[in-house]
Amino acid sequence: MKKTVVVGMSGGVYNSVAALLLKEQGYNVIGLFMKNWEGDDEDGCCTADDDYSDVRRVCDKIGIPYYSVNFAKEYMDRVFKYFLDEYSKGRTPNPDVLCNREIKFGPFKKYAEELGADYIATGHYCGIRHDGETHYLLKAKDQNKDQTYFLNQLSQEQLKNVLFPLKDLVKPEIRKIAEENGLSTAEKKDSTGICFIGERKFRQFLMNYLPAKEGDIKTYDGRTLGKHYGLMYYTIGQRKGLDVGGQKNDAGRWFVVEKDMKNNVLYVAHGEEERLYSNGLVLYSCNWIPRKPEAEEFKCKAKFRYRQDEQGVTVRIEKDRTVVTFDERQRAITVGQYAVFYDEEKCLGGGVIEEVIF
Repeated sequence: MKKTVVVGMSGGVYNSVAALLLKEQGYNVIGLFMKNWEGDDEDGCCTADDDYSDVRRVCDKIGIPYYSVNFAKEYMDRVFKYFLDEYSKGRTPNPDVLCNREIKFGPFKKYAEELGADYIATGHYCGIRHDGETHYLLKAKDQNKDQTYFLNQLSQEQLKNVLFPLKDLVKPEIRKIAEENGLSTAEKKDSTGICFIGERKFRQFLMNYLPAKEGDIKTYDGRTLGKHYGLMYYTIGQRKGLDVGGQKNDAGRWFVVEKDMKNNVLYVAHGEEERLYSNGLVLYSCNWIPRKPEAEEFKCKAKFRYRQDEQGVTVRIEKDRTVVTFDERQRAITVGQYAVFYDEEKCLGGGVIEEVIF
C-alpha cells in the first residue's frame, strides 16, 4: 500500500519539484497550501491568491489533489506578535525560524496527519536522516543554498516522519526539472526577505504596527550628526540609509555601532570597524538536534546569520545559558538573531543570541 505524503505548497518552484519527485518515487502525494497572512501588497492585491493559483496549476499538472488551510490567526499569535515585540525592544528577530517551529511543523503537521499523512514534506533545501526514533537534520548538497539555519529550532517530535526530497539537487537542477515537466513555477523568482512583508519597503510596513520615535544620531565623542527615524529600523553594522554623509573632515563610511534604547540615541562611527568585532556570544536557551551534547564544552562550527560561512567556535554549556567563544573575532553579531551549530553535515541546533561578548 502506498504511503501518503502531504507536501507544503507555497506556489514556489521548490515545493513544486518536491511534490513531483515524491510522486515519481511512488508516494500518494497531497498538496497543502498554507495561508499565513491576511493582507494585500502595495498594489492592493492579495499575493496569497496568486500563490494559490500557482499551487492549483502545479498540482493539476502533476496530477495530485490539493487543499488550502488558513493559519493566519496562529501566525499572528505565535510569530508576528513576537516579531513586533522584539523590534520594539530594539532587537532583530528572524520570524522565518519561528514560522517553521510554530506553524509549518506545528499546526500544519497536525492538519496533514488529519488528512491521513504518513509523512509531511517541504521544499526546504536540506536533508534528514531517520535512525529509529532519532532524527538528524542534514545540510544540502549545495551548502551555499542550505536552509538548515531556518530549521534549527525543530524538536525530535517535529522532525519525525518528515521528508526533504531536494537535499541532493542544486538550484539549476531544480529549475530544469520544473521546466522539463511543464510546471508553471519553473521560472518564478525566488521569494526574498520576510514572508509577510514581501516586496514592500520594510520601514513603511513596520510603521503600520509600531510607532516610530525620532531621535539623535550621535558619535561617541558627543557630536550630533542628524536624526534617526526610530531605532527599530536599524541594525548593528548597518551602513545604508543613515543620511549622515558629508560631515566635514570625516573619512570613510558611517556605520551603526550601538542602539541606546533608554535614551533613544543611535550611535555611529566611521573608518576602522574595531567596535563592531566581538569575541563571543551568549544564548539563554538552546534547541539541540538530536539531543543535548554530553560534553559540557566542545568545538564545532557555527553561523550567526543565514548568509555567512561557518565559523569555528568553542561551546560551553552552563546551567542556564550557553557561552560561545569565537576562534576568530566576528563582525556585527546581532542580538535577536540565531546562532546555529554544525558538525560536518549535521545541524546541531541553535538558539537566540541574547548577549554579545566583547
